[in-house]
Amino acid sequence: MQAITAQDREAGVDGLTLTDMPYPHAAENDVVVRVHAAGFTPGELDWPGTWTDRSGRDRTPTIPGHELSGVVAELGYGTTGLTVGQRVFGLADWTRNGSLAEYTAVEARNLAPLAADIDHTVAAALPISGLTAWQGLFDHADLTIGQTVVVHGAAGGVGSIAVQLARDVGAHVIGTGRAADREVALGLGAHTFLDLDADDLQDVGQVDVVFDVIGGSILERSTALVRAGGTLVTIAAPPTVQPADGRAIFFVVEPDRARLADLAERVRTGRLKPVVGDVRPLAETAAAFARGRRTPGKTIIQVG
Repeated sequence: MQAITAQDREAGVDGLTLTDMPYPHAAENDVVVRVHAAGFTPGELDWPGTWTDRSGRDRTPTIPGHELSGVVAELGYGTTGLTVGQRVFGLADWTRNGSLAEYTAVEARNLAPLAADIDHTVAAALPISGLTAWQGLFDHADLTIGQTVVVHGAAGGVGSIAVQLARDVGAHVIGTGRAADREVALGLGAHTFLDLDADDLQDVGQVDVVFDVIGGSILERSTALVRAGGTLVTIAAPPTVQPADGRAIFFVVEPDRARLADLAERVRTGRLKPVVGDVRPLAETAAAFARGRRTPGKTIIQVG
């Protein structure tokens, strides 16, 4: 099969190549998915799990990418709940070969059924971004109706979904980003928008929740925005400073089949619209990685 592989950690994006790789083995409780569309995280070539297995052993050449949508091609021993030929979407494992390939072996529990009226390109934009947004806002920050939330990177893959979910629950949403992101963020439901290059972040005032995907100085300065009892959640890095009377939480997204199914139903009914940015063929994955942080929405690779 054809796959994108990385063989040299130091080479970064320049080391990504289109390669012939063996068809994956379906272990116990696995399925092999014929991938139609795949997503990736621009920084994942820096993750330890991209290069080693669960025991820390080198597994290069490695196939990156962790979001996928496709059709079940094969069931591993003992796999239940899914059938060959069924449309599915979800998350590939962090420490195994990923989704930027024609076929990928995935634990069945990390996949959810996909309705026929949701396009594979849209579905592949949903797993990491959707689960991250949900878990950050509701599982970790307990966002609820009437509260105010700042969503940094409001036009990005995660931020765009966080804006919609927060607005849907009845929160007041302040989106942030670059000036070019303003109309996207407001169109998704943000009540107001703050340009991080031109506006003063402290003008936001005190809020109940800050959702951060940027890190660095934005993360550090955001701690001052959290009112007493509030929460800052971030996926960028563990916070070095805690809010004076609140809390700051760093988390890594976890697979959740039931929540994936719920997010897909929201897409079907029009309550949630993943923002798909660039759509590239598998052969252009390296270029997509290089541009991944500079395009709105989620970049998707069309595989089949």
